[in-house]
Amino acid sequence: MTSAAHPVASDITATKTPRQRTGPSRAVPPKAGPREPARRARRIPGFVWALPPVAVLALVFLYPLALVVQQSVSPDEGGTSIAPYGDVFASESFRSALTTTVWLAVGSTAGCLVLGFVLAMIIAFVPFPGGRAVAKFIDVFLSFPSFLITLALLFIYGNVGMANGVWTDITGAADGPFDFLTTPWGVLLAEITYFTPFVMRPLLAAFSQLDSAQLEVASSLGAKPARIVRQVILPEALPALAAGGSLVLVMCLNEFGIVLFTGAKGVTTLPMLVYSKAILESDYPAACVVAVVNIAISVGLYSLYRMVSRRVGA
Repeated sequence: MTSAAHPVASDITATKTPRQRTGPSRAVPPKAGPREPARRARRIPGFVWALPPVAVLALVFLYPLALVVQQSVSPDEGGTSIAPYGDVFASESFRSALTTTVWLAVGSTAGCLVLGFVLAMIIAFVPFPGGRAVAKFIDVFLSFPSFLITLALLFIYGNVGMANGVWTDITGAADGPFDFLTTPWGVLLAEITYFTPFVMRPLLAAFSQLDSAQLEVASSLGAKPARIVRQVILPEALPALAAGGSLVLVMCLNEFGIVLFTGAKGVTTLPMLVYSKAILESDYPAACVVAVVNIAISVGLYSLYRMVSRRVGA
């Protein structure tokens, strides 16, 4: 019996796979792979990686801002005082500039919302040749500088622009009827013209996700176009309108180039007042006070914009 068992045992030993033959004593130690540098990198505290961008941000933005704040509490007599704030807040020029800035920003935002909503609906829902090209042009338009649009309006509606030239050629009059670009209404028109695409872009994105079957069902049920717009399209557009309107309000509040290039001498906004105090009057404490106020309003409105965008998911 013992001699017969040995061939079977030898056969079992011979048929073992290489893995079965390899015992614990022949186990190959694991090689050091790419996980080892990753483990070392994990040992570095997370705040170390945040130091370079924070340092760049502090040097480029926070340090100049701190200088502006410091200058705003440094009167010409020397020392540190909040007297410049009291002088600026008590001046009529500051109150007038603040009022002009607010009503121009609010008026431009309202005009951009209405005009942008109408134009976006036409591009999205009214088929016409070149509709896609127009939608692509809006993306390009967003990169244009504001003074370029103002110069275009001056060429058309300026005192010696094309519109006045055609009028004088036809009627023989000495002057044309278009003389509004140097008024607040000209600034309002220029801002609405320039900032409307900033409302249209999110609207077109929202309309592209709207199911056209909803419009067809509403139309088949006898709903008129005005009712379809009010009950179907407008609810879908509200998030994009809120986000785009908030962004336009922030940008209109800080707009400088349009007011400067229109030559509207009677229109003084907060950015124009900063320019006037610093460059023309060399009153740097007052200019810094106005700048601090403008920054505070801008940051508040931008926080509102971010909050609205987060809530509506735009």
